[in-house]
Amino acid sequence: MGSRARRSGLWIATAVAVAALSGCAGGVGIGVPLVPGVSLGLGFSSGGPSVGLGTGVGPVGVGVGVNTGGQVYGGAGLGASTGIGGGVRAGAGVGSSTLLYDPNAQATPRPSLAPQQQQIEPQYAN
Repeated sequence: MGSRARRSGLWIATAVAVAALSGCAGGVGIGVPLVPGVSLGLGFSSGGPSVGLGTGVGPVGVGVGVNTGGQVYGGAGLGASTGIGGGVRAGAGVGSSTLLYDPNAQATPRPSLAPQQQQIEPQYAN
């Protein structure tokens, strides 16, 4: 994979990770390459600050991230970027995300495996 495609994939993965953290809300973010093919996304949206980890190949990116509320999101997207000078890239993409874990959600009660017992009340003659 060429350097240009790798940078594009990194940017898209970062954008997806940041977008995943904000759900459908708008926001801004920046990607910091960690190793080839993986970037750290730092973002801010109406939901507050977030951090994510993303990867991408060409125009396709996937990512996972967490917001300050501890909610974990996963996302995937498609986009493109271009160099704007000085090694800086800008781009845009579209994607979708889903809530994977919410520490504040109430636990769903598990159904009982024991058979239901019927209460029988004694009948007294008057």
